[in-house]
Amino acid sequence: MPRPPRRPGQASSKPRHAPRGPADDEAASAPRIGGGELRRRRLAHQPDGRTRPMKDRVRESLFDLLGTDVRRALAIDLFAGTGALGFEAISRGASRAIFVERHFPTADILRKSARDLDVVDRCDIRSGDVLLWSRRMPELPTDMPWITFVSPPWSFFGEGHERREELLALIEMMCRVAPPGSTVVVEADTLFDPAALPDAESWERRPMPPAVLLFHRKSLTS
Repeated sequence: MPRPPRRPGQASSKPRHAPRGPADDEAASAPRIGGGELRRRRLAHQPDGRTRPMKDRVRESLFDLLGTDVRRALAIDLFAGTGALGFEAISRGASRAIFVERHFPTADILRKSARDLDVVDRCDIRSGDVLLWSRRMPELPTDMPWITFVSPPWSFFGEGHERREELLALIEMMCRVAPPGSTVVVEADTLFDPAALPDAESWERRPMPPAVLLFHRKSLTS
């Protein structure tokens, strides 16, 4: 039976959806490696709202700022999620990468990416709560500089968050025990006050709204 004609001014019964924007498409698609030997390769990804991959433009800027420091370093990708930072580091010349992810199914997806990219022998994927490292640091190789990526849920940086102090203690620990020549990179939102970081004056700040990148570089004579 045909539908009666719609009266002037009557809303259509067909649901309307807002058009998808570039940010929506980027969040839903699998992250792509931007440079190096694995350039253009995509990572295994299961968008479920649990992971928040760093935006492609921010990741590209981050590795431009790191430059050749990545080569032959140990990449440590804390709060790994898709592992985009650790795999990008491997692609750009890091000797190895350690990924730490507390969500076991997400850690399994990391292992799939390592297999798909044929870099299993350069990856150490650990399942567990990395915030516990501030209490008991695991043994890590110290015969090469580290590039440590700290990109947690931004809410962890918020005043009053139950895990804020653990997060800041973890950052302090990674800065303190890293070998000379290492770099710690923190990604937060622009609301975060970097004065809360250890040795706050030593951090280089690069705003990339709505994110901010903070770099702590440990001198070779440390």
